[in-house]
Amino acid sequence: MTKDSAMKNPGRPAVADGWTPSRRRLREGLVAALAPLTACCVALGGLTAWTATGAAGSPPRIEVGDGRVFVPYNSEGNTAAFFRIVNNGGVDDRLVAVTSAAVDSAMLSRHVRHDGGAGSMRMIGSAGVPAGRTLTMSANTVDVMVKLKGHRQVGETLPFVLHFRHSDPIETVAVMVRPGG
Repeated sequence: MTKDSAMKNPGRPAVADGWTPSRRRLREGLVAALAPLTACCVALGGLTAWTATGAAGSPPRIEVGDGRVFVPYNSEGNTAAFFRIVNNGGVDDRLVAVTSAAVDSAMLSRHVRHDGGAGSMRMIGSAGVPAGRTLTMSANTVDVMVKLKGHRQVGETLPFVLHFRHSDPIETVAVMVRPGG
């Protein structure tokens, strides 16, 4: 249909080069469009079901308890603090710092065993708290090296704040105990 014939037949649209959409071509185009649309809907439905059942993971849910601080042997106040950290969430988190108004300094450290059975402490930047697991700090694993302010007695409680990479900081207390107690 030419431009002149479109003007003469206003009810019929002008189509370039004689191409006219037929029912067959429309059906084939619709089928071609339905395949990716169906695939997207199936994928979205699967992801929705996966997320709804909790399999997609949930944010870390950190709980802190069983805080202990060893009464120091020396008058300088250098000792260690320990906590039990539970991650009930579906994603790993990391303990990145520990602070307290009751200490001059606090650093994360890890016990390192050397050949021959000797051990030493190594400062670390963070400690992993895997999803669905518990990090139980001890003198043989991870702990917090602290320098206490002032003299402390067995049974006294000290405030601490544990800072995590993904979770909000958690305030807790630790009880002064004798080593091995």
